Amino acid sequence: MTAVNILSGGAALCLVRGLAEAFKAQTGLGIEGEYGAVGVMADKLRRGARADLVILTHALVTKLVDEALVAPSSIADVGVVETALAVRAGDPKVMVRNKADLRDVLRTADAIFVPDTTTSTAGMHVAKVLDQLGIAYEVASRLKIFPNGATAMRQLAASEAKRPIGCTQATEIIATEGIVLSGPLPPGSDLATMYTAGVATQATNPTQARALIELLTGAEQRELRSRVGFAR
Repeated sequence: MTAVNILSGGAALCLVRGLAEAFKAQTGLGIEGEYGAVGVMADKLRRGARADLVILTHALVTKLVDEALVAPSSIADVGVVETALAVRAGDPKVMVRNKADLRDVLRTADAIFVPDTTTSTAGMHVAKVLDQLGIAYEVASRLKIFPNGATAMRQLAASEAKRPIGCTQATEIIATEGIVLSGPLPPGSDLATMYTAGVATQATNPTQARALIELLTGAEQRELRSRVGFAR
């Protein structure tokens, strides 16, 4: 037993990494796991992937509790993450105050980098927003879709497009070198997602998993959560 294993949405990656040293000092264990689109991570748990805990959207963790895959007494909210816009470092930030501004920004971008539009929180929301704005068909050829937000943002950073933009969870934007957070989506198109942790019912290390959840959610980590992009 050398590590606690996690299945997590990409939104929590930097927070977990920031606590790895403190967790090892407390328990003697490292932290290993997979990070990606929340729907993919939930399905991995359903298919029997080895995991001690999950960090996914509150809605998904609740479903996994109902499916007897996460212990109900273990769940705890980690914090809220906003879906936001990103631009390359050095490019001007975009001013998006309302839906009209957002429509204009997306229509003028020559590449739009997003995570999976069927399994990721931010990607599904982007698809919904494009439909609501009435521009889904118009921008379809410019959508650059990747398995998760972290990959999408790395590709944005490397893009040679003239006016690229990205949209994913704020935590994934902050964690990626070569891009900067431009701002949240405007009212009416915004999304704030609660991420929740829970111990898997088949956990090999349930005690240590609960200790990690206490670190993730503790008041003493409020500044770290804010720094990596959790709004509250």
